[in-house]
Amino acid sequence: MNAAEQATSLETTSKIAAAANLFKAEFPDARSDLKPWVNDSDTRELVDPESIDIGFHFPGFSRLLQSRSLLLQIRFYQETQTGERRAIGAEIAGFDHRGKQWWLSTVDNWAFEGSNYPTPEMGEKLKAFLRNVLALFSS
Repeated sequence: MNAAEQATSLETTSKIAAAANLFKAEFPDARSDLKPWVNDSDTRELVDPESIDIGFHFPGFSRLLQSRSLLLQIRFYQETQTGERRAIGAEIAGFDHRGKQWWLSTVDNWAFEGSNYPTPEMGEKLKAFLRNVLALFSS
């Protein structure tokens, strides 16, 4: 779900802003997008209501990241008894004019999948970013 829609408390809003700033610290040319999803019925069917989604867009195609835009999805689990919501994983995917080129999930083996991958150095930066995001939303 769009990060802007999930910013319903000061704590969550602060964490979303911190996640965007973590990304900008590693990739200063990127622009954050707190509403990466279009608000229509077809898109709503595909969106996970238990996620916070942030888009990052570059001014042009990044050869190092093999993409022009990235989509970060932070996945959560809501405890039924306590109502506590906690981060259980994150995914990031790279897109260009042809669509999704690669993705990386923290849920499985932290390996890139897809047709075109970021350089090894950029891949390590993305993994460090995901570790920091999970730590941020786990606290």
